[in-house]
Amino acid sequence: MQVVTDTNFQEILDSAKVTLVDFWATWCGPCRMLAPTVDEIAQEYEGRVAVAKCNVDDQEDIAVKYGIRSIPTLIFFKDGQLADKTVGVVSKAEIEKKLNALL
Repeated sequence: MQVVTDTNFQEILDSAKVTLVDFWATWCGPCRMLAPTVDEIAQEYEGRVAVAKCNVDDQEDIAVKYGIRSIPTLIFFKDGQLADKTVGVVSKAEIEKKLNALL
């Protein structure tokens, strides 16, 4: 799983794979609840989907660019474009449904 920074975010978007970016923060309880699910998704979809984490406290410009107002927020990118989004804690099944629709 990649960690999003200002310097690597564009290359993450330029990936030929569908990309899932988890916007989170260390102080966010719901983010900690969702983290194991995102980790499972990263393992199960390895090779088919790129998964990255973006700490909104460290990467404020990216969070602002994508209008992140609540965390956790998952943004699904396809061909470098925002394709779908969830806000809050969501089930693994819901994440898989969105990913499978983009694959």
